[in-house]
Amino acid sequence: MTAKPKIFLRATRRIPGGVNSPVRAWKSVGGVPLFIARGRGSYVFDANGKRYLDFVASWGPLILGHAHPKVVQVVQRQARQGVTFGAPTMLEVELAEAVAAAVPSIEKLRLVSSGTEATMSAIRLARAFTGRSKIIKFDGCYHGHSDGLLVKAGSGIATLSLPESAGVPRSFACETLIAKYNDSQSLQKIFARYKNKVAAVIVEPICGNMGVIKPEPDFLPGLCQITRENGALLIFDEVITGFRVAYGGAQSLYQVRPDLTCLGKILGGGLPLAGFGGRSEIMDLLAPVGPVYQAGTLSGNPLAVAAGLATIKLLSRPAIYEKLEAQGAYLEEGIREILAHSRLEATINRVGSMMTIFFGIQRVSHPDEARNCDRNKFVKFFHAMLDRRIYLPPAPFEAMFISLAHSKSDLVKFLKAFDHWARRSNG
Repeated sequence: MTAKPKIFLRATRRIPGGVNSPVRAWKSVGGVPLFIARGRGSYVFDANGKRYLDFVASWGPLILGHAHPKVVQVVQRQARQGVTFGAPTMLEVELAEAVAAAVPSIEKLRLVSSGTEATMSAIRLARAFTGRSKIIKFDGCYHGHSDGLLVKAGSGIATLSLPESAGVPRSFACETLIAKYNDSQSLQKIFARYKNKVAAVIVEPICGNMGVIKPEPDFLPGLCQITRENGALLIFDEVITGFRVAYGGAQSLYQVRPDLTCLGKILGGGLPLAGFGGRSEIMDLLAPVGPVYQAGTLSGNPLAVAAGLATIKLLSRPAIYEKLEAQGAYLEEGIREILAHSRLEATINRVGSMMTIFFGIQRVSHPDEARNCDRNKFVKFFHAMLDRRIYLPPAPFEAMFISLAHSKSDLVKFLKAFDHWARRSNG
């Protein structure tokens, strides 16, 4: 057995599991996680100085790549002026204006510090607006770790929710109902059973936490119609997809307008920042205007807002997303060609610059299919690519991300490494 590095042993003495977020522990793939010392462009460098081509991108935020000079510049400038004030700043106003101009559904925006805060607060707001208590989420979609969202379907019944984490009371979980992604009929059945009790439906418009799963053409429009007919709000969790799949997010890409939208990751340009927004009549229920309390000492932190505003400005040209789509299409086509001439059974799902390879399966259109993938094959794939200094998300149900910093030669390097492994994997 290989001895664990001293840095990991040191971490485990003071940090549970040695990490500050569970997926970083590499439980799905085995081995000891990389401890990253720095990043530059499309590469990261571990604590031993080894360089890896990065397709994690801090789980999506780094659409410009690591340490983009203009983002670093604005953060340094803001740090010299002050890192936090606990008071309004002009930068917050500018960011809210930029987001409202970009995202079709947002008239007003409230900034918070994490995606979990954004989804939790949006749900509280929806309950206040509708006067109802229950929410509906979709199997396979992840919306942060607040108590009411850490639930799963139990006993094979789509509407029976059970806690997915210790410490979550069953009474909390019972307020969350589970529908099937890409299945509008499952949603209709829940509304029929819980008539006039559902406050909101929350969904990842593109599933990103069960691997990338695209919405079927009629799925998102159907959600709009069903929620409208039943007097519930529709919440898009665009923490991953916002400013990633299009400048205006998935709702812009698919021309569907939710009532509330949650943003994060790219919104902060790599620093801790998130937000939720929507129609003024809903958002004005928030304190200090209305009765829905939500607060945060570091909400709208000047460093994060400066980084996010700089990032969004750099993304504002249409050519940016044309380039990201071209990069994604090139990598997808290369992967499909490798799969075609090798004996490796797999499929790839992609939207723009985010994608997932599912092994041992021909198609993935909903989470049940994703769960049937060959997880052992993924483990072998992950470590083979890591051996060739390519850093991928350390779990089979995550998205890999392309950034604007990735060059054509970076993508070719990935394809060569994948081809080398695929030819030797014996299918």
